[in-house]
Amino acid sequence: MNFCNAKHVAAAALIGLALGGANSKAWAGIDDYEFQLVQSAIKKGDAAIVAVRLVDKRSGKVVPDAVIFAQRVDMAPDGMEMMTSPIEPLPSTEPGVYRFKANLMMPGGYRLSLGAKVQGETGSLESKLEFKATP
Repeated sequence: MNFCNAKHVAAAALIGLALGGANSKAWAGIDDYEFQLVQSAIKKGDAAIVAVRLVDKRSGKVVPDAVIFAQRVDMAPDGMEMMTSPIEPLPSTEPGVYRFKANLMMPGGYRLSLGAKVQGETGSLESKLEFKATP
């Protein structure tokens, strides 16, 4: 290998390292995302709407197109974790906001547990959010 070829190989290697390092810092981790309740108090009833937004904590921007693969509502905050309520996903009315219809049978504390996959990320996001059902 002559000097010119060695110089080009070294330059290419340095560029590759520089680009690789820059790209690795740009990737987010699943811990960089969180669900947030749109409202922390929701009127009780058999068709109560619970809405959450998925937020990138680094930028504060909402994240659309996540795949929610698990959802559960229970009364754990009031010491009744085994008291669950039916819940079903609803179409979103805005990007990054995920809505659910729940049967909130009585006033009190409820916990919404979610499992989601964020597009382009490895791992799953798990979240437990507490809210109140009001009369």
